[in-house]
Parts: sequence; structure tokens; C-alpha cells
Amino acid sequence: MDIKQKIEQANEEAFRRLCAGDPVLVDVAPAGEVLPGLKGKWITHSGPPIEWKRMCGAQKGALIGQTIYEGWAKTPDEATILLEKGEIHLEPNHAHQAVGPMAGTISPSAPVWVIENRAFGNRAFCRQVEGNQQFGDYSDEALKGLRLWRDVWGPTLQKALHTIGGLELKPIITRALQMGDELHNRAIAASSLFANEMAMAMAKTELAKEDLLSTLGYVTHHDLIFLGLSMASGKAIADPARDIEYSTVVTAMCRNGTEFGLNVSALGNEWFTAPAPKVDGLYLPGYTADVAGLDMGDSAITETVGWGAFTIGGAPGILSLVGGTPEEALAYSREMRKITVSTHPTYRLPALGFAGTAIGIDIRKVVQTGIVPIIDTAIAHKDPGYPKIGAGLVRAPLECFKKALIAFSRKYDIGK
Repeated sequence: MDIKQKIEQANEEAFRRLCAGDPVLVDVAPAGEVLPGLKGKWITHSGPPIEWKRMCGAQKGALIGQTIYEGWAKTPDEATILLEKGEIHLEPNHAHQAVGPMAGTISPSAPVWVIENRAFGNRAFCRQVEGNQQFGDYSDEALKGLRLWRDVWGPTLQKALHTIGGLELKPIITRALQMGDELHNRAIAASSLFANEMAMAMAKTELAKEDLLSTLGYVTHHDLIFLGLSMASGKAIADPARDIEYSTVVTAMCRNGTEFGLNVSALGNEWFTAPAPKVDGLYLPGYTADVAGLDMGDSAITETVGWGAFTIGGAPGILSLVGGTPEEALAYSREMRKITVSTHPTYRLPALGFAGTAIGIDIRKVVQTGIVPIIDTAIAHKDPGYPKIGAGLVRAPLECFKKALIAFSRKYDIGK
């Protein structure tokens, strides 16, 4: 076979693995017990690798909050000193089979969703989703949510999940996409379907009434609870498509508020980065684009597996959050077909004639067409100490894909 045939065959295999993914929620457990390869004082974060001094304000704020939450410091100043001195080890979530929304911070005692891809046996993890600490807010009120998740909600959901022996997520994802979700910033249908399943599971479990009522309230009133599940599912689905020789399919996209980075199947864990872009969006009252940080979070793993803004044409309800028109949304979803291997046989969109979601981003097609992936995202403040300030749409930087294609060409001596 010539090089083109090898690439096409490899991409077909990557596509097969992505479509075969079968995510199952098997546990909710402290990160220190399940994330591989971490010891001592550590916090993982979103995006490609980055040192403390180069982090954006929101990511620094989230790390300060996580440090106080773990009890390693009592005040923001004490936490900052520890982080500046490097006494807390910082690594990307993706290096440990994990993902996290926005700043993405995960520390040892924080419970994470544990997703197993039953088709391949691999696992992935994600922290809970909330609108304060993960955006850089380290106030007492922001940390209260983390402690409730650790002490009440996480353990209660764990017990209920063990009662039913795990929860298959592929049926929920399939239904939610047909109900108007895109599984990134709009997960109302998926969250409702998940809440129904877990309410029944909790009803079958011996629980203290106070914990049961508190967790029921949390699950049934959290419109974005499924985002953590869709992110961990996306990671579990994408990882088996890694390390396929000659494949030009993207296996991860993420941002840390300073840089945007991506991985490519044939190029393993090598990061290809460019400056993080600015988000074009709508702002909550009291905030403007002048105070907005740059794009941030591991949540673009949803677009990596064909959800998020790739399916926005089937989720017009999200436009009230991120802006735009239904016609533009449909155009985005159709456009993404031009840079992907094919469409998913199971995940289908009624608004596009029940066509499958576009999946398998091909760096060759991105560079050839100049069309880059579209991502819908939340917006954090540029300074630490603030909660969520808005949401919008953003395009991945073309530079990342060009760098990856050059590295791919060098690896396989293309053009020599």
C-alpha cells in the first residue's frame, strides 16, 4: 500500500473504535483511589501541560481553591505560596485518563465519575461540574459545593450506583441527542434521564433520609450534571483510538486558558499547541468581553467524539446561552462533516434528517479545507476569584493542526 492507503485504512480503524465505544458509569470514587500514576500532594488540571507561572487567572484561582479544600492551606495567600514553590505537583488531567471542565482541577479527596468503555475495557474519569470553583472562585461558598460533593452527594450516588451494578450511558446519550441536547453546554435531557435512573437507584438503597433528600435535590435540579458524564464518556471512547500507526485522527482537544492543544492518534501523547483563542459569546449581567479570559477546559473532548458544537444544529435551545441563529447552527453541524472521517451509525440528529453525528476529526482535512472544529464553551473571568461569567462559541486554532500535520509528515517521511 502507498502512504495514502495506509492512512485511510488507519483512519477507518480509528473510526471503528470511536463508534464501538460503549460507556458505562461504574463508580463514583475519590480521585486518589482511582486516577493512575499520582502520589503525594497533587492536583491535575485542564489543557495541555503548563507551569504555574504561565497559568491564566481562573486556573490559578481554581488551584488555590482546591488547595484550601484539601486542607493543605488555610488562606489564599498560603495556597499561593505552596503553588509558587512547587510543593504541590501539577499535571494535566489527560496524562491520567481524566478530564475536567474549565480549570479542570482534581485533587486526591475529590470524588470523580468513573466510566468504563465496555467495548475495550479502559476507564476514564471526570470531576463534578459546577459554576464557581472550576471557574476560579475560591470563596467559602464555592468550596462548600466541593465539600458537599465529597461528603454527601458523591458517596450517596456511589452507594446507589453499586446497588444497580452500574449504569449504561449509551442509551441515554442516544435519546438525549434526539431530544435536543448537544452534551456539552446543553445537557438538560441527558441530565433529566440520568436523574430518573439515579432516583430509582437511590430508592432501592438504604440511605440516611437527610443524605437521600439532599442528593435527590442535587441531581434533579442540576441541568449540567451529565456534562461530567459526557466528558468522561468522551475520554473513554477516544482513548482506544490512540496510537494507531498512520492515523491522522484527533484523539484529544483541550485548553488551559493560555494554550489550546491537541493529540493525534499516530503521534501518541505529543501535544501540538497554539495560543488559546478568545470566545465569541454572551455575558451574564455585570460582565463584558473586556474582563473575559481565553478559552479553557477539557470539555472539548465532547467535540472530539462528535458531540458538543458538532451537533449544535440539533440543539437550537443552546443558542440562548451561546448566541447565533438556528440556520447558523445547522450550517456548523454540516460543515463539520467536511473535516471528519464519517458519521456515527447510532448517534443521530432529527434536525439533519436523522443523519449521524460527524466523528473522527482528520488533521489532513482541517489543513486542506481551512475549516477548524467549532466548540461551544463557557467563559471564565481573566482574574482569579470569580464564578462563571458567560458562554459562547470558539474555533480551534488552525496552527495546532498544521503543526501536527508537519510532525506526521516527518514521522513517515512524507514528501521526501
